[in-house]
Amino acid sequence: MLDPLTIIRALREMATLLEVAGQEPFRARAYARGAEALEGLDLDLGRLVEERRLTGLSGIGPGLAAMISELYRTGRSEALEEQRRRVPPLALALHGLPRLGLAKIAALQDALGVETIEDLEAACEAGRVRAVKGMGEKTERLILEHIRRRREPEARRVLLPEALAAAQTMRAHLRGATGAQEVEVAGDLRRWAESVDSLSLVVASDSQVDTMNDARRAPLLGDVTAPDPTGLAGRLATGLPVSVSIVPRHAYATALLRATGSAAHVQRLERLARERGVPLEAESEAEIYRRLGLSFIPPELREGEVEVEAAMAGALPTDLVTEADIRGFVHCHTVYSDGRHTVAQMAQAADALGMEYLTITDHSTSAAYAGGLSVDRLKAQWDEIARVQETVTVRLLRGTESDILADGALDYPDTILERLDVIIASIHRRHSMDASQMTQRLVRAMELPVFKIWGHALGRRILSRPPVECRVEEVLDAVAASRAAVEINGDPKRLDLAPRWLRAARERGIRFVVSTDAHAVAELVNLRYGVAMARRGWIGRDEVLNTLPADAFARAVAPVTRA
Repeated sequence: MLDPLTIIRALREMATLLEVAGQEPFRARAYARGAEALEGLDLDLGRLVEERRLTGLSGIGPGLAAMISELYRTGRSEALEEQRRRVPPLALALHGLPRLGLAKIAALQDALGVETIEDLEAACEAGRVRAVKGMGEKTERLILEHIRRRREPEARRVLLPEALAAAQTMRAHLRGATGAQEVEVAGDLRRWAESVDSLSLVVASDSQVDTMNDARRAPLLGDVTAPDPTGLAGRLATGLPVSVSIVPRHAYATALLRATGSAAHVQRLERLARERGVPLEAESEAEIYRRLGLSFIPPELREGEVEVEAAMAGALPTDLVTEADIRGFVHCHTVYSDGRHTVAQMAQAADALGMEYLTITDHSTSAAYAGGLSVDRLKAQWDEIARVQETVTVRLLRGTESDILADGALDYPDTILERLDVIIASIHRRHSMDASQMTQRLVRAMELPVFKIWGHALGRRILSRPPVECRVEEVLDAVAASRAAVEINGDPKRLDLAPRWLRAARERGIRFVVSTDAHAVAELVNLRYGVAMARRGWIGRDEVLNTLPADAFARAVAPVTRA
């Protein structure tokens, strides 16, 4: 009989194999959901198998239940083994590289005799891949870059949603452990870093051995490498490293403080404690900061030394924006372009969440790849927005995510832009311009007389695409001098602008909008990530335009001044 953790790994492997094969993506997602269901299971798996009650679990249908039962009883799965035979190891190693499916990988193997990632790397370096039919020099370069990027530390990082989900599951398990009194997530994740390479949790317990014994049974844990009464180190079934510190209640605040702040932040506090002759200990984090003569520094700000100096000078923001401050969802897509829900569905969801307003900002004409709207379709959407408005309380604002074209122009004529309620101006194409060209393009766009929100400003994709090259401070100067605001994009794959540039924008008096960039109802939750980035950028409530009531927000972002 296989243990639950091995079965979870098998389900995740099946999901990955199906994804790599490029067939029936919904099936790959079904296996991933099945793994998630087992990770959160607090019932006896063997009993569920024997009583044939697996399909009673959310996300597990008859087919998945049959595979789990087969794995549990026999230790193997015929379906998994068949999929392993269909997907060569080389395809797994190249997973995630665009336009390189199984057929092209098979062609590479046939033409070059490569079997391993090292073989393929050597073939790329020798210029042999470009000679294979259907490949070319560009594909060869992309493959080589992909192989080398996999070896970098960044390749082992995960985005916020995945990290948060795993951390909350671990936290829930630890809160139920014998003797556990308090449990908190620490490390990069508590500071809301854009991505993390490990999880860290701190537990207060006066029964450390008992707590440790229960902690080792966490369903997400794949293996434990260093358990002792004060904690453990190990990996989740997904491979993500995790550490759990278990400390007596009186040491909890200090342990949490040390486990949360960056090394530079903690070292600065230690120097300050020595200088002032006070221990870095107290009943709470707030009390530790108070004893050091500092105002409380929120976790999101604990990145270096500058926040400590600001707290010493009384210059730390005291009104950082919160989710509760946000009164409207900004930057939302619908089925008119590349969204997955209708105007009505998005509006009803915003209504249910108690928001005062919602901007409908689908893509503009040039974004053909995303179903960009022609002027006629845009006007048809205006009519639909008017109809839906009669059925909901939330105020609907009609807008666009207008492409910033290569010359800095926006992607609709002025006569159309002036009739909108809100314009988000974004770059979606030609990311590879050099710094001077990109700077000129963005400055021209910001200088246009209409009010616009600079959307996902530098076009980065966390862990997959770097920011565009430009002289950011020069563009921010143009924003400050123009009728514009900066978006803090909440899409966890974007989170753009980065916090250091948000602080630079804030110093220039620039206003902000915290957006969701939601393409579906479920993505309205992206607001939490946008707020986290705003807080990391030291941005206060009054600096965010969508903390305003509906009428005031509409006036603030109107493309043209209206009487």
